[in-house]
Parts: sequence; C-alpha cells; structure tokens
Amino acid sequence: MAVVRRVRRAAGGAKTGHAGTLDPLATGVVICCLGKATRCVPALMGMTKVYDAKVDLSAFTTTDDREGPREEMAVERPPTEAELRAAIPRFLGEVTQTPPAFSAVHVDGKRAYKLARQGKPVTIQPRIVRIDAIELLSYAWPLVDLRITCGKGTYIRSLARDLGKALGVGGHLAALRRTAVGRYDLAIAVTSERLERPITQADLLPAPTVAG
Repeated sequence: MAVVRRVRRAAGGAKTGHAGTLDPLATGVVICCLGKATRCVPALMGMTKVYDAKVDLSAFTTTDDREGPREEMAVERPPTEAELRAAIPRFLGEVTQTPPAFSAVHVDGKRAYKLARQGKPVTIQPRIVRIDAIELLSYAWPLVDLRITCGKGTYIRSLARDLGKALGVGGHLAALRRTAVGRYDLAIAVTSERLERPITQADLLPAPTVAG
C-alpha cells in the first residue's frame, strides 16, 4: 500500500502496519502504526468507521464505483426523496452484503479483483456486516450524499449498488471519504504532504491499550 510505504520512509524505515486500506478512488483516514504499536492493528481494524459517500443512481458499473464501465439504466421516474428515505432503513443493523467482484476478498485462494480483471467468473459469498447509521445529507437526482457509520468489513460500494437495486434504478459509488476510524478522525490526521518530511515524536498519537 502506497501510504504505508510513504509512512515507513518518513519514519526512517521503522516497522509499519495499517489498520485498513481505502479503495483507489477514496480519500480520508488511514491509520498507520509504527514499531510495537503494530500489535494494535487488529483492535484498530475492529473500530467503527464513518464515511461520506456520493452515490450515483443513474447506472450500475462492473466495479460498483465510477472506475468501471457503466451500465445505464432506463429510469422513467427518478425516486423521490421520501422513497429514498423509506429505502434506507432496510440497510441498517446486521445485514447481508455481497462484496464487489473487484475487491480484495479471497475466492479459491485468489483475490477476487485479480480474477475479475482476467475476465473470469467471480462468485463471492454474502456475509453479515453491521451498519449503525445512514444519514441522508442531500439528494438531487441522480446523486445522493450519505454519511454512513458502520463496522468492520462493510463495503460502501456494495451499499451503493444495493440501494439502487432497492429503488429500482442504478447504483454505484461516485466518491468516498473516510472521516473517522474510532476516535481517530480527520481533525487529527496528518496530511499526505506532511509525509514528505521525517516523522517526529510530535506527529505520533498514543496507541490504544491492547491486552498482552
């Protein structure tokens, strides 16, 4: 992962680990741990995450985001805001979700995205994920802005796709920003530009307490 390499270089080659990657089009919070703090990675990965997502309801794509070829949908009447609000609750709580074909999920010992890029059929088993909250920030057809609070393993691309299916239209992710992982949010994040200079002790945050 490019961010980890940059952090490691800025930290003088210190052991570096990350607590969850971002999709290529996404921006926002990526937690990196240095030295002994890499033992905290599993605990950090389990923390609740918050995303700001822009969903395009006019089409599906092969990748469930704007990077894949579009499958345009013939929409006679765009859903109303009331219909959109009515559809959102079905995605709250512990819900069954199928990850995108272009994802890092393992299928027969290989990454799904590698098989998909080769044009091979990809069958990914649905799994249970936790979505705590979905806030509708704005809606102007075909774009919907959502704020999503969720647990580990939730694919926002899958949510975008499934929301479109529920509304009888298209659905893919047009933009995504992770604003928080647990108590670590954008307000205390180090910018990518900062990584052009060596990391000092003043740049580091205390690691969460991990048993053992």
